[in-house]
Amino acid sequence: MNPKDFLEKLNSVRELMSEEKYSDAMKILDDLKNIEKSSGINYNYDLIHQLYQLDSNCRSAFNQKIILEQLKRISFERTLLSFKEFNQLLKEKSGLNLPEQILRREIELLILRNLVNCELKGDQVILSSP
Repeated sequence: MNPKDFLEKLNSVRELMSEEKYSDAMKILDDLKNIEKSSGINYNYDLIHQLYQLDSNCRSAFNQKIILEQLKRISFERTLLSFKEFNQLLKEKSGLNLPEQILRREIELLILRNLVNCELKGDQVILSSP
């Protein structure tokens, strides 16, 4: 794949992300990562940096969307849960399996974006009523 086509694919990923179609975007990103590794073409640094930055941002946005949905659902039932419990619920309800430090970071980002009203204390998530 030539660099121009590669960039067009990256732009299509940006469009999908703006439409919150993260699964579709991640499929394209995975394909592009495979192409980058197996093609033998040395794409310029800027293009590869864009690829991996988009990949990181897309996966984080995907995770945050699922976490936010589950936090909102749980907040009607509970006010306190551990990261271990929450991670287990995410696995069961959404198929999302994250290391605890990634889960913590994603929740911190949701708090910073004012999308969720909760506190993190130690290994606990303290939820506020909706």
